[in-house]
Amino acid sequence: MKKAIILTLGLILFISSGMTNAVFADDNDSDDKKNILNVAHRGASGHAPEHTLPSYALGEKMGGDYIEIDLQMTKDGHLIAMHDETLDRTTNGQGLVKDHTLAQIKELDAGSWFNEKYPEYAKPEYEGLQVPTLDEVLKEFGPEAQYYIETKSPEVYPGMEEKLLETLEKHGLIGEEVPSDQVLIQSFSPASLQKLHNLNPDLSLVQLLWYTNPATITNAELETYKQYAMGLGMNHSQIDQTYVEKVRSHGFEIHPYTVNEKEDMKKLIDWGVTGMFTNFPDRLEEVIATSGEDDDKEEE
Repeated sequence: MKKAIILTLGLILFISSGMTNAVFADDNDSDDKKNILNVAHRGASGHAPEHTLPSYALGEKMGGDYIEIDLQMTKDGHLIAMHDETLDRTTNGQGLVKDHTLAQIKELDAGSWFNEKYPEYAKPEYEGLQVPTLDEVLKEFGPEAQYYIETKSPEVYPGMEEKLLETLEKHGLIGEEVPSDQVLIQSFSPASLQKLHNLNPDLSLVQLLWYTNPATITNAELETYKQYAMGLGMNHSQIDQTYVEKVRSHGFEIHPYTVNEKEDMKKLIDWGVTGMFTNFPDRLEEVIATSGEDDDKEEE
């Protein structure tokens, strides 16, 4: 009789333990969906002129975890926040960034183009905005903000990596006391990232990838990236759940770009991405806030 009681109690404890672990696993899954990094792509660039101080500020206000900054370098060696190698698209200037001094670029209007292209989001204060330097962005938002910085076309700008690290150090964003996720540095150039890794092995680096067909990635490629990068970023339209799971199984963070529709955001979160870039951080904030609710309803 005593043995039967003991066996019964043991069975109950085993089942309870299993149920508890299952609940915790579901809770952790729900938590993972809430902890998605919201990267404000070029600031809240769906709402304001990209790579301007108002766009970065709006990105923070709308729930962005990171200020994303693309870097170009002027003729006189200043790092500026701009996506293109040319001035034509986002200013009233023309020609290559590398052929202009900072003083010349500061004379340009970096906001009016946005008002003309997106009248539904236009604001008078966007007219006449200046192109900011990396130094100005870091000074404006300070060492408490989180930054996601890209070395754009580093082969065009010798010394870009050294200048970047010098600027980060100046603003107290490099060092043992700085959290490893405070500054993430990304690039499509493996050479640029490897150079940065050699200059400072403690940097958190993200290898960017571009696919023209449905994405596949080999174990050999992942092992190569693992030598210097902690994360991968790629165009979201070419990946699937199998791809995400393979990347994650190798210990990488995965941050697809540029995701602007809520349905795509939800799908990627369900697949297991750890963050994503968006021109509309307010939309992603809303999606993250409700992530896991369907799972909770199923449990009920």
